[in-house]
Amino acid sequence: MKLAGLLLIACVPLRVWAQASSPVHRAGSALERAAQARAEKKVSEKYDPVFKKYTKRYFGPAFDWKYFKAQGFAESGLKADAKSWVGARGVMQLMPSTYKEIASHRPEFGTIDQPEWNIAAGIMHDRYLWGLWSKNVSDDERHRFMFASYNAGEGTINRAFGVATSKVGPPEWKSVEQIAPSVGRWRYTETLGYVRRIDSTYSSFSTIRP
Repeated sequence: MKLAGLLLIACVPLRVWAQASSPVHRAGSALERAAQARAEKKVSEKYDPVFKKYTKRYFGPAFDWKYFKAQGFAESGLKADAKSWVGARGVMQLMPSTYKEIASHRPEFGTIDQPEWNIAAGIMHDRYLWGLWSKNVSDDERHRFMFASYNAGEGTINRAFGVATSKVGPPEWKSVEQIAPSVGRWRYTETLGYVRRIDSTYSSFSTIRP
């Protein structure tokens, strides 16, 4: 061992060194990590019943609710008090004007800052976007177009879709990814990254029981 290493060890009090390397200290650290993991899991699962409830209501029992939980993670990290620089709010990062329009058809909805109604409105808006792509895209691909439309607006994604089908051919999301840089007036890197994050997060939820 080099002299510097020996001097460093010599500077550490024997009592502290012994405590840090003791089985009791290691067990304590493991317990702290386990407690932190349980706390994080509890926070992550906090809104699961809400995602399940409104996915079933607006998409039916066969649709996997974890897609919308993954979207909530991509939008806000599942934080009910999240606010974006453009004014979007809540778990699903809805603009107040969008929420107002949705809530006008649902008198039972409360305020935009209430997590249940924010999530419900987000999923309800997704259902509208899902329907827009029912004729042009297969069900296996449709969720990507739905989420992209949520992020960038249906007009922008429809414009990108038109370019993709005319230049590339297949009505698939990878076709849109390929031509995205050539579509003007669109922060395409944000939208492509958003869809990838949802897909990745959804995959990480594969072990969660329905």
